[in-house]
Amino acid sequence: MGKTGYFTHRECWRHEMGPGHPECPARLDAIEDRLLVTGVADALERHEAPQASLADIELAHDRMHVAALQGLTQRLVEEQQAGGPEYSQIDTDTSINSHTFSAALHAAGAALAATDAVMAGELENAFCAVRPPGHHATRHQAMGFCFFNNVAVGVKYALSRHHLKRVAVIDFDVHHGNGTEDILSGDDRVLMCGIFQHPFYPFSGDQHPAANMVNVPVAAYTKGMDIREIVEMMWIPRLEAFKPELIFISAGFDAHREDDMGQLGMTEQDFTWITSRIKDIARRFSKGRIVSCLEGGYVMGPLARSVEAHVRVLADL
Repeated sequence: MGKTGYFTHRECWRHEMGPGHPECPARLDAIEDRLLVTGVADALERHEAPQASLADIELAHDRMHVAALQGLTQRLVEEQQAGGPEYSQIDTDTSINSHTFSAALHAAGAALAATDAVMAGELENAFCAVRPPGHHATRHQAMGFCFFNNVAVGVKYALSRHHLKRVAVIDFDVHHGNGTEDILSGDDRVLMCGIFQHPFYPFSGDQHPAANMVNVPVAAYTKGMDIREIVEMMWIPRLEAFKPELIFISAGFDAHREDDMGQLGMTEQDFTWITSRIKDIARRFSKGRIVSCLEGGYVMGPLARSVEAHVRVLADL
């Protein structure tokens, strides 16, 4: 039985976007506490996530985007030393502090280190408990709480550094992974399967997606059993035909019925089921290799319980 890795770094706690912001460091505390109290943490192999190199970030992101974020951080640090503001705004709901650039490098680095470990056979699969999340970050732009696209960087790294020919991405966040689609659209070495509430932020995913995108927009208040049926009918046949060598998961838990960020009706049992189906595909085609990265999930109780449910399946508990 393969081992499950748990990748995180303290720097992921130091990035924050101001008091009352839903994408907050307490999310990681809630997850860690839950895994500890349930004993799940004991079954995981804990790893400190390194920083991704800028060269690896630039596999998925435009060099100007990376440089701009680095420059913005440097300017913020200098302004703070002169008594300036604590945050610099990127868009209406996304801002940086002096730790954001470093945290974003560690978040992407977690995906890369996890990829190396599963490709080397040291781990069967891994969960990256990281923030900032990534799936809204496009090739050129930070948005929607996201700066670098952790999963897309991981996919590009697996293709170029590990020379894989077929990599799948599964995204079950309540929001469409527009950044991941932007970066991976049209690359026939990648199959991306996503389910998301629509119409809803970022108001994308329904307009003529490329052939390698299996986008399933669903209406608000769609229940877990309906989502399971969609996965069975629309994702699984495409994944079976594609035969991925490695699977990445954009693991957003804001589709939980108790998460008021969205209006979908999923529960922990649905996340257990969906993870089991992905794991079945991974065991059949990918030597069990899965790298899962935290995306959304903003109400602490359901977030922590859902991550526990997800990681239990990964770790065969």
